[in-house]
Amino acid sequence: MKRQKLNFFLMLSFLLLPLTVVAQTIKGKVTDASGEALPYVNVIQKGTTNGTTTNDRGEFSIAVKSLPTKLVISSMGFATKEINITNTSYLTISINEDNALDEIVVIGSRNPNRTAVDSPVPIDVVDVKELTASSPQVNLNQILNFVAPSFTSNTQTISDGTDHIDPASLRGLGPDQVLVLINGKRRHTSSLINVNGTFGRGSVGTDLNAIPASAIKRLEVLRDGAAAQYGSDAIAGVINIVLNETVNQLSLSVTTGANFSKNSNSQTGGVDGETTNISASYGLSLGENGGFITFSGDFDVREEYNRMKEWEGSIFNGYNAVERFANEANYDTTKFLSLINGLDPASTEYSSILNDLKGFANTAGYATAPSDGLSELQTILKADATTSELAARGLNRTDFNMRVGQSRVRGGRFFANFKLPLDDNGTELYSFAGMSSRDGNSAGFYRLPNQSRTYTPAYINGFLPEINSTISDQSLAVGIKGKIGEWNVDFSNTYGKNAFDFIIGNTYNASLGNASATKFDAGGFSFSQNTTNLDLSKFYEDIFKGFGVAFGGEHRLENYEIISGEEASYTQYQADGSPFSGVNGTSPLKDFFGNSRPGGSQVFPGFGPKNELDRSRSSVAAYVDLDAKFSDAFSTTFATRYENYSDFGATLNFKLASIYKISDNFRVRASFNTGFRAPSLHQLNYNSTSTIFQDGVPVEVGTFSNDSKAAQLLGIPQLKEETSNSFSAGFTAKLPESNLTFTVDGYIVNIDDRVVYTGQFKPTLDSNGVPVDAANQELANLLVQANATAASFFANAIDTKSTGIDVVVTHKATFGETRLKTDLSGTFSQTKQEGGINSSQILRDAGQEGTYFPEDSRIYLEEAVPRTKINLTNNLTSGKFNVFLRNVYFGKVSEATNSITNQQVFNSKIVTDLSLGYKATENLTLTIGANNLLDIYPDRAIEANRSGGRFDWSRRSQQFGIGGRFLFARVSFNLK
Repeated sequence: MKRQKLNFFLMLSFLLLPLTVVAQTIKGKVTDASGEALPYVNVIQKGTTNGTTTNDRGEFSIAVKSLPTKLVISSMGFATKEINITNTSYLTISINEDNALDEIVVIGSRNPNRTAVDSPVPIDVVDVKELTASSPQVNLNQILNFVAPSFTSNTQTISDGTDHIDPASLRGLGPDQVLVLINGKRRHTSSLINVNGTFGRGSVGTDLNAIPASAIKRLEVLRDGAAAQYGSDAIAGVINIVLNETVNQLSLSVTTGANFSKNSNSQTGGVDGETTNISASYGLSLGENGGFITFSGDFDVREEYNRMKEWEGSIFNGYNAVERFANEANYDTTKFLSLINGLDPASTEYSSILNDLKGFANTAGYATAPSDGLSELQTILKADATTSELAARGLNRTDFNMRVGQSRVRGGRFFANFKLPLDDNGTELYSFAGMSSRDGNSAGFYRLPNQSRTYTPAYINGFLPEINSTISDQSLAVGIKGKIGEWNVDFSNTYGKNAFDFIIGNTYNASLGNASATKFDAGGFSFSQNTTNLDLSKFYEDIFKGFGVAFGGEHRLENYEIISGEEASYTQYQADGSPFSGVNGTSPLKDFFGNSRPGGSQVFPGFGPKNELDRSRSSVAAYVDLDAKFSDAFSTTFATRYENYSDFGATLNFKLASIYKISDNFRVRASFNTGFRAPSLHQLNYNSTSTIFQDGVPVEVGTFSNDSKAAQLLGIPQLKEETSNSFSAGFTAKLPESNLTFTVDGYIVNIDDRVVYTGQFKPTLDSNGVPVDAANQELANLLVQANATAASFFANAIDTKSTGIDVVVTHKATFGETRLKTDLSGTFSQTKQEGGINSSQILRDAGQEGTYFPEDSRIYLEEAVPRTKINLTNNLTSGKFNVFLRNVYFGKVSEATNSITNQQVFNSKIVTDLSLGYKATENLTLTIGANNLLDIYPDRAIEANRSGGRFDWSRRSQQFGIGGRFLFARVSFNLK
C-alpha cells in the first residue's frame, strides 16, 4: 500500500512538469470520396503519439509543436493518407475506401506510423461498434469467440467459480498466456484460479466480461509472442482494447433474447436462458483542442438454462423409506442416527430406538427378525427403493435434476475515458477508469437422499446446493504525455483490483446435524495490481527511411488475498458438536450406514483460517524498442526487455521481426522472440478444499501450495517461471482488381516448464487400509486436517510445442447503393506435449508421474478446444437494410478423461448466425436475428461419459456451448 501511495504522489508531481511551450492548432474535416463526413477517423501527427479522432461530424482539432509537419489520416476500411501541413488553414481531407487493414495500430510496434497491413507481426483489428450493432453477442468473450478464430472462450457449467468467469484462449494456449491491455496499458487479471474440470485448469485469466462492449471502439489482437515488449503473460499474444472516444452523441441499445431450442428442458416449455442487455454511451467535448470525456456502461440480466433431461441413477434406499413412514407418524428420525453416533448399545434407550426402527422397517415392507441387530438392519435397508419411493412421494426423476448449462447472472459495468490537452502543443492529461459488479448463481451436483452428504432430517428428498458469487472489479489509469525536447514522453499509473466472494445457499453442513444453517458465507479472494510506466520515444525521419527509438521502465506491485468464511462453512464436526481434529479418540458425525458426514458447506467448502493469506510481490522492468525502415521495401523491429521479480529473480528476453515489401501488393514478414511467464501469485499461494469430480466420482480435493509439507512429502518440485521461444512467418497480399486482401501466418511456440494443475494424490495404504510408512501417515493426517481425501498442486510438469497457421481473407464489393463486406478467417493449430514429464526422483520412485501429469490434463492442454476454427462473415448494407450472415466452423475436440477407452472425439460442427437490421430513421435502428440459427449441438456423450444422465453433452471439452438456438431483438438509438 505504501508503494501504491508513493506511485500516486510521483504521478501528481509529474503532472506539474511543463513539457512544451509553443504550439500551433490544426483544424479540419475528413470525408469519404463522395464528400460524406467520416466520424471516428484517426488523425495523428507523424512520428509521434500526438493524435485525435474526428467527431460525429468528421471534424478534428490537433495541436502540434511547430510547422511544417505531417498528419497521418487512417481508419479501418480506408486507405491511409499523409498530408503535409505548412499553415493552420482549415483542411478538408478526402480519403478513399480500401480493402486493406490500413488503420494505425497501438500494439506490435512502438513506431507511431505502423498500420496493421505493414506490421511485421499478424494483428487482427476488430470493429466492435459494427459487431455490437449487428451480431447476436453482447459480451466481449463471446464477441471474440465468434469473430476471431484464434480466440476461444465458452461458458462453463458445474465448475464452481468458473461458471461465472469464462476462461479464454489465444492460439490454443492457456488463459494466463494472453496479455490484455486497455489503451496500451496492462490490465489486471481475475482473482479466480480455475481448478475444476474445464479448459485452462490451473490457470488465471483476465475477466474480459468486466468491460462493457459499449465502451470499446475497436480491438487489436496481436497473434505473436510479445513478452520482450510487454512483459509476462504475452507468450500467446496480446489483446489491446481501444476505448470509445465519441462525443456529443448518445448511443443507447437494448438487446433481449432467449434460447428456443429442441433440447431446452421440458420443464421450461422449450424456452430458457432469457437475456436482456441495456447499454449506453455518451461523451462530452472538453476545450477547443480535442479534449473529451466519454461515459459508457451496460446492465444485463441472464437467466440460466438447463440441458439435463433426467437423472437415471438410484435416489432412495430402504432407510429413506423407513424415514418416510417415521415422518408420517411424527417420529423424530434423528433418534435412528443416535444408534450410530455414540448412544450406549447397552442402554434401554438404544433398545427402544432399535425396536422402533424394526417396526417402521416392517411397515415399509422390509422384513426383520427379532434377533436382528443394527448391522443386520443396515444390510437390509441398503436395498434400492427408488421406484417405490418416487411413486409414494409423488415425485419424478426430473425433480432430482441438476442445472447443466449457463449460470444465472445479473451485473452492471461502467467505464469512462478521458483526455484533456493542457496547452496548444500536444501535452495532454489522460485517464480511463472502470468498475463492475456481477452477481452469479449456479448449482452443483444434486445431493441425493441416499448419500451420506445429505442430512435427510433436514432435506428428506435431498437438495440442490447453489453457489452465489459476487464479483467486483475496479480500475483506474492516469497519465500525462507530451514532449521534452524532441522526445515523446508518456508517464502513467494503472491500478486494478478484482474480488470474488462466495455465499453458498440451499446447502448444509451434514456433520452438524440439526444445528446446521442452510446458507454460509464461504469467504473469497482478491487480486490487485498497480503498474507505473515511463515511456519515451522519438521518430527520426532522416535516419534510414525512418527510425523509431523507444525505451522505458515499469514497476509493478501485485497482491493476492484469501479471506476466510464463517466457521461452519469449512469445519467438519463430531457428534457432540465439537470440531473434528482427526486425531485418535475423535470421530465425525456418521450417517445411518456408518459413513462419515462431510463437513463444510455442501458444493463449496469455505476458506478457513489456515487458508487465509495476504501475499505481495513486485517487479521492475526496462525495455528498448527499435524500429528501422532501411528502404522503401524493408523494415525491422527489435525489442529487448529486462525484468526482475522479487520472488523469481531476473529474466532477459528479446524479439526480432521484419517485413519485406516485394511489391505494392505483396509483403512477407517473419519474427522470432523469446518469452517468459512468471507463475501468478494465485498459483504460488492458492490453497483450499473443493469437490472435484474425477471421471464422474466426487473427490474432496485439497489444493496445497508448493512450499507446503504435503508437497515436500510427495516430492513436488518448487514452482518456477515458464520460458518460451517462438517463430512466425507469413505474407500479406492485395489483389486490387478483385478488392481482396490475404494474410497467411504460420507459427511455432515452444514453452518449457509449463504450469499445470496436477492430479489427485492419496496416501499409499496397505491391505488393511493403513498408511504404509510414516510419510504416508503424515500425508493422511494433513488431508484429514484439510477436510480432504486427496491432494493437488500447481507444478511445472511438462514442456509443450504449439504449431499452427492463421489465414485471413477480406473482400469488399459495391453495387450501386449496396455494399458487401466479406471476411474469411481460419486457424489451424496443434499443441503437443514435448518430451517426458518434468518430475522429481521421489515421484519417479513412487510411480506417481501418472498422477503428477494425468491423462485428462494432457487433453485439457492438447484437445479440449478446437484446433481448427474457420469464420466466414458477410455484412450486406443496402439502403435502410443490413443483413449479417456468419458461419463458424468449430473443429474436433476430445473428452477430457483419464480413462483411455472413454476418450470420445466430438466431431466438427458449423454454427450459423443471421440478423436483419432496418434503419427506421436516422437515429433508430431495429435488428432481429439468431445465434446458432439451425440449432446445432455438439455430439452427444457416449454412455460411459453421461454420468447417469447428468451430461448428455460434455462439460469438460466444449466447442461452442450447449445453449442451442438463441433468438434476439435489438433496438438501437443514436442521438446527436
